[in-house]
Amino acid sequence: MRELDAITALLVRDLRSFFRSRSQLYSSVFFPLMLLAILGVGVDDGLDPRNIADYVTFLTPGMIVMTALFSSTFSSATYYQDRDSGILRVLFASPHSQRVILLGKTLSSAVIGVAQALIVLGVAAAIPSINFHWQYGVLGSVALTALAVILLNLFLSGLGQMLASRIRSMQGFHLVMNLVLFPFLFFSGAFFPLDELPIWLKLLGRINPLSYGVDLMHLSLYAESSDGYFGVPVDLAVLTLVAVAVFYAGTSRSTSLER
Repeated sequence: MRELDAITALLVRDLRSFFRSRSQLYSSVFFPLMLLAILGVGVDDGLDPRNIADYVTFLTPGMIVMTALFSSTFSSATYYQDRDSGILRVLFASPHSQRVILLGKTLSSAVIGVAQALIVLGVAAAIPSINFHWQYGVLGSVALTALAVILLNLFLSGLGQMLASRIRSMQGFHLVMNLVLFPFLFFSGAFFPLDELPIWLKLLGRINPLSYGVDLMHLSLYAESSDGYFGVPVDLAVLTLVAVAVFYAGTSRSTSLER
């Protein structure tokens, strides 16, 4: 019970800190929406991409994944702020284990990412040019999208915590996160279908955890049938396995307080 109280306290603390940072809140929500408007409309009207009907709607799940990616990265970076200010040392000196402390901080990252991604989904649903098909009904599709976002944020938050606990500088952390996550994003089917790629890029897409999150959102929001997709059972199985494994690993590693 004491561990649960500690996790809840850290979760509430990081959420308050996030909502006080208006610039982070606005940029992580508005940037994907701006990219959706510029890239989606520009490509759809200007380039007329082949084999992609209604590119703006196709692009929306990718922007939701991008929101989760950015918010998880920003939230994981608070580890360095707490370390440099001495707060992390005080927390680790408490009766609670490092794992409990890291679990509380990582959960806050996941909650923030889920909230921002659902805001982007809500705004996108209200835009007339975006035509969601809601293959599983509105409630079912929103539930599957929310579940995909939750699992992706657990995975990304765990990965961010794993890297933050080993990389001493915030600059190095952002460099490595960009090096790791942007290839994940670009080869996830967020911007173009994986079916049209060369075979070696298809293989990269199939081992990419983000591909299964994008696939699940495409099935829920964009597709009219399951043909040509991994399928909901496969998406959920892969996302759950990867999210639990990486989240557990990220909150289990011992942490250095040295700069």
